[in-house]
Amino acid sequence: MTATDQWDIYSRILALIDFTSLDGTDNDQSTISLCLKAIHFGEQGLPVPAAVCVFSPFVKTAHRELSGTGIFVATVAGGFPHGQSPIQAKLEEVSFAIDQGADEIDIVFSRGAFISGNHQQVYDEIAVIREYCQEQTLKVILETGELGSPGLIAEASDLALKAGADFIKTSTGKIPEGATEEGITVMLERIRTFHENTGLKRGIKPSGGISEPEQALAYYNLVSSILGEAWLSKDLFRIGASRLAGKLAGRILMK
Repeated sequence: MTATDQWDIYSRILALIDFTSLDGTDNDQSTISLCLKAIHFGEQGLPVPAAVCVFSPFVKTAHRELSGTGIFVATVAGGFPHGQSPIQAKLEEVSFAIDQGADEIDIVFSRGAFISGNHQQVYDEIAVIREYCQEQTLKVILETGELGSPGLIAEASDLALKAGADFIKTSTGKIPEGATEEGITVMLERIRTFHENTGLKRGIKPSGGISEPEQALAYYNLVSSILGEAWLSKDLFRIGASRLAGKLAGRILMK
């Protein structure tokens, strides 16, 4: 790969990022700052991130700041990060986020119910949230670091896809083990099988611990090799990150 090719791919990756802040100190002012940073990439002649991802109380602020920019507003819901909330509470949070202007909803997979064998409960939760998200993109966070084995990651991927996920996502970023090439490979293979069986294309979102351009490039290449060029767009491929965008921009501007 030439230096020019690498810069071009880094530009493509920047446009795939869900530019994220999910800290306990987040507030309206920090949300405004995050949105302005996302917009500033475009002002530098760079691609803007695909979305800005914030907690649900700050969706309204992000929606206002990003209006007309082409950048989506994403939020986490469904008992983030543990998923241990009653379904009614999850639905209320999802409904609130939609009312506030969220374009995309990232929910957490109920790992406890899944690991205990109650797959139907997990399926039903995702399916009913899918009904609420008629116009919103629904991403389901599997938290692969807690599922552990490739077999469980594959089963969880299949369940989420069948229940209506638009994207399956690796991690909340709130546990030590986030995205791994092994876990992403399993998820990509299940997306490929789902596509072969249904004709439907579903997306992938590596997240959790992705801060270096080289990591992002590795995931980009995995998606390309397993699913093909058709998946290398923001409609089917995202990367959840906070520090990565700035580092990518620095590499691109060095050209």
